[in-house]
Amino acid sequence: MNRQIAAPEATLPRGIKDFLPDKAAKIEYLQQSLKNVFHRWAFRPIVPPTLEYLEVLERGLGAGLRDKTFRFDDRQNGKLVAFSPDITPQVARIVATRMKGAPLPLRLCYNGKVLRHTEQQAGKDREIIQAGVELIGLQGPEADAEMIAMAIECLQSLGAAEFTVDIGQVEFFHGVMDGLDLPYPQALAVQQAIARKDSSGLAELLSGLSLDDGKYTEIMALPRLFGGREVLDRAADIVVNDRSRRALENLRQILRVLETYGVEEHVTFDLGELRGLGYHTGVTFQGFLSGMGSAVCSGGRYDTLTAHYGMPAPATGFAFNLLNLLTALDRDLERTVVQCHDVLILQGGPDKQAAQRLARALRTQGYACARDIIERPLQDSLDYGRKMHFSHVMVVDGQAGEVRSIRLADGSEQTISLQAVLAGEFRL
Repeated sequence: MNRQIAAPEATLPRGIKDFLPDKAAKIEYLQQSLKNVFHRWAFRPIVPPTLEYLEVLERGLGAGLRDKTFRFDDRQNGKLVAFSPDITPQVARIVATRMKGAPLPLRLCYNGKVLRHTEQQAGKDREIIQAGVELIGLQGPEADAEMIAMAIECLQSLGAAEFTVDIGQVEFFHGVMDGLDLPYPQALAVQQAIARKDSSGLAELLSGLSLDDGKYTEIMALPRLFGGREVLDRAADIVVNDRSRRALENLRQILRVLETYGVEEHVTFDLGELRGLGYHTGVTFQGFLSGMGSAVCSGGRYDTLTAHYGMPAPATGFAFNLLNLLTALDRDLERTVVQCHDVLILQGGPDKQAAQRLARALRTQGYACARDIIERPLQDSLDYGRKMHFSHVMVVDGQAGEVRSIRLADGSEQTISLQAVLAGEFRL
């Protein structure tokens, strides 16, 4: 007596997912669409490894990413190895060590998976699919604007109707905070209040400090400096330190380039955005789709990263989180990404050579087709073909030398010569 073994309740670790054909087709579509944009902007593909030595990888990771790194012993040599939590540091290592003599700038793109430790909460992905670009060797606002314009073009190519790219500048924040010598716990609390846009909480944290009126005004403005281009003017009226004012001029120059590209309508500014403090050295940006709280892409300038691997070079880039992108566009992709196949081929009787020759010929002609090897009633094969997104079913009569072609969308059919189909004289 055969007993079926019940599947365990949890077949995968928390935060890890299987993607069945329909979802996998959408992910593949997203990857290919982004890859097409990367190619149009003259970026070349690179494939980083799955594993890195931990001591090498950590050179390019900020404290936040170090804490999220999966690590374990390599049984071959006893060293610690790790799955990278982000592809950008891997690209920085490759450029600095393997491509050191290559002419700059380098325009590199990638698709890949990363793993990150996360808190144990529902819906938090630990396996992330990234697609992104890195521009190594260029300084200046035009290079930063190129990244933002590319990200916008990517979203447009995917048919995203409503989206914004939110731009920040870590140098603006550093200029405001210069000279504010706070213990780490207090400095962290101030940063968190600014990130939450919590003006009352921020005021309470600052109340016990000896700040002059100008510095107090600058800090208290940070949670409120977000919105359209008018934010840059509001900030210029408030800040007096040179570092923040240089950051504002950098953003104005970037905006002028984006206006030339014709994408400025999608841009907003958030000068209290602190996401890139431990990693970036200038402009940062995140892409958001309407109705989606999490960013679908993020990027910015990171001029010190390749130096950790022995080759100082200015750099900027961005990466899409394809799982967030899939969540945001899932319903829209339902209409545009249907992985259709062309022909399901049937033949009754013991001799199936005619059907096999037909399958080979159709594939040579560029059609996607499969043999329905199971012996079953025609109606069952038609039902199967519809469920598997075939457009046609062809029933082969080897003795008569004929093919009955049935269009599954409306049930219309026609009978044609097998020889004509084999010779490529019939088109679906």
